[in-house]
Amino acid sequence: MKLYDYKQAPNPRRVRMFMAEKGIEVETVQIDLMQGEQFSENFRKINPLCEVPLLQLDDGRCISQVNAICLYLEGIYPDKPLFGRNPLERALVESHNHQIQLNGILAVAEAFRNSSPKFKNRAITSPHNYAQIPELAERGLVQLDNLFADLEAHFANSQYMVGDYFSVADITAFVTIKFAKWVEKTIPENCANLQRWCDQISDRPSAKA
Repeated sequence: MKLYDYKQAPNPRRVRMFMAEKGIEVETVQIDLMQGEQFSENFRKINPLCEVPLLQLDDGRCISQVNAICLYLEGIYPDKPLFGRNPLERALVESHNHQIQLNGILAVAEAFRNSSPKFKNRAITSPHNYAQIPELAERGLVQLDNLFADLEAHFANSQYMVGDYFSVADITAFVTIKFAKWVEKTIPENCANLQRWCDQISDRPSAKA
């Protein structure tokens, strides 16, 4: 297998952390998003969506989107499950992961891509052009403030996103916190529980992936 990656971007990092937790090693190819390599003719042939991460299988077929890639890897490397160990955990992991993607990853992306001059007419990750909407950038920042508060309350009574079980939802939340720095948002000083959780995840070897 081969992973098309970009070290600086948050979504590829989620896949790298997932693989590191499971001990999966694959060949990686860096696609420089800042130089527009995702729009090259060669890359478009394997991923018309013009985005990373992208997992290319040995037979040439490709899987895009973080959750789809991780679900595939979970299926072929079932040891140390990260999507839940039973039906209830799987449901809870999916619920938390979905909420963090909506109110975290997407919020940062909207705040960043709708405000940075570098992304004029590129407000959405897509092969198509979309105009920036400043109000979405402002809304994204508000969402992040609320996310920090919600996570602070959550971790007052929980070690991880789902009880004492480390899962893909923790990976998504951790990468979101790091991604938020792109819009100058960091964990507030009054969020001791959230900071404790973040420090705990930072100590995991996968955090360096």
